[in-house]
Amino acid sequence: MIPYGRQDISEADVQAVVDVLGSDFLTQGPQVPLFEASLCAATGAGHAVAVNSATSALHIACLALGLGAGDLLWTSPNTFVASANVGHLCGAKVDFVDIDPETFNMCPKALEAKLEAARDLGQLPKVVMPVHMCGQSCDMAAIGALAKRYGFRVIEDASHAIGGRQGANPVGACEHSDICVFSFHPVKIVTTAEGGAATTNDPGLAARMERLRSHGVTRDPALMTHAPDGDWYYQQIELGLNYRMTELQAALGVAQMTRLADFVARRNALADRYDALLSDLPLQRPGRQKDTLSAFHLYVIRVAPDRRKAVFDHLRGAGILANVHYIPVHTQPYWQGHGFAPGDFPLAEAYYSRAISIPLYAGLSEADQDSVVATLKQALA
Repeated sequence: MIPYGRQDISEADVQAVVDVLGSDFLTQGPQVPLFEASLCAATGAGHAVAVNSATSALHIACLALGLGAGDLLWTSPNTFVASANVGHLCGAKVDFVDIDPETFNMCPKALEAKLEAARDLGQLPKVVMPVHMCGQSCDMAAIGALAKRYGFRVIEDASHAIGGRQGANPVGACEHSDICVFSFHPVKIVTTAEGGAATTNDPGLAARMERLRSHGVTRDPALMTHAPDGDWYYQQIELGLNYRMTELQAALGVAQMTRLADFVARRNALADRYDALLSDLPLQRPGRQKDTLSAFHLYVIRVAPDRRKAVFDHLRGAGILANVHYIPVHTQPYWQGHGFAPGDFPLAEAYYSRAISIPLYAGLSEADQDSVVATLKQALA
C-alpha cells in the first residue's frame, strides 16, 4: 500500500517523546513554549500559540478577532469543513469566495468583486479566511491590500503550508494577515500527532489566544478585578476552552521542526519529478504561483470528469491510496441547510469533479513514485 500522505518519524522524534514521559511534566511544561519558539523562528512571526488541532487554532483566532453573532466570515469552498465550521461556532454567518482554477486558492479578483457588491449592500465581512490549498500560498499581498481597503481582518488557513513561502517571506510571517494557522496532523509537513498553532505579530491577539486555549483563565494580577488572594490564585476573565497541546505532542513537534526545510525540499523534489513523469499523460498537473514556494502537502492531478472515478478506483485497486481534496463545503448537507446549493461556486465544483490527490510525502521513494506513475498510465490508457 502506498498512502497519499504519511508521517516521517525518526529515532530522535521517538526519543524526544520518551524523554517527556520520564520528565515531571506531561502537560503545561517547557516543551510547548519550545515548540512555539521553533514556529516563530521558522516563520518570522512575533508570537505563536500551540493548541491541540488546527481547528482549535482557527476557532480561537476567530474569537480573538471578536467574530460573533451578526458578523460575516468568508472563506474558500475548496477546503476541509473546519474552515467554515469555526465561523458558525462563533455565531457568525459564513459565505464563500470562488477559487482560481490554476492554484486552487481563493481568487483575489473574485474576492474583490464580491466585496464591491457587499459594500453596496452594507454586508462586508468582518473576517476573510483564505486557505493555502495543497501548501501553496494564496496571493496574500492582493488579499492584504483588499483588507486595508474594505476594513476586514484576515486569518490565513495555512494548515497545508508550514515551510512554504510567498516572495521572501515564510508562510506564517503574517505580513498581510492578522493571524496564520497551521496543522500538524500526521499527513501534514511536520506532525505532533494531532495539533495546531496560530502565529501573529500582535501581542494582544497572542495573549488573548493563550487565554482562550485554557478556559479564559489568567494568573496575571494586572488583568484581575482585585489583588490575588495568594500564589495559588487565578481568575476566569472570559469564556474559554481547553485546547491545550500536551508536552508529548510539543516535544515531537520540536524534533520534527529541525527537519522542516528538508521535508519541504524533498516534497518539492518529488513534485518536480511528478511534473516531468506525468507531462505526456492526459491530465493537468498542479499550477504554480509566481514567486511562491509551495510546501506541497498535496499533489493534485486533474483528469476528465467522466474518467475520475475509474482512475481513482484503479489506483485504489492497485494499492495506491489516492484521495480527493476536497468536496466543496457549500455542497455538504449541513451547509445546504444554510442556504447554499450546487452551482453557487462553479470553479470549486469544476475542480472537485476532476481532482485526485496522488501520493506525496517526504518518505516516498522514487521506486514507489514510479509505481504510482505506471499505474496512472494504465488507468488513463
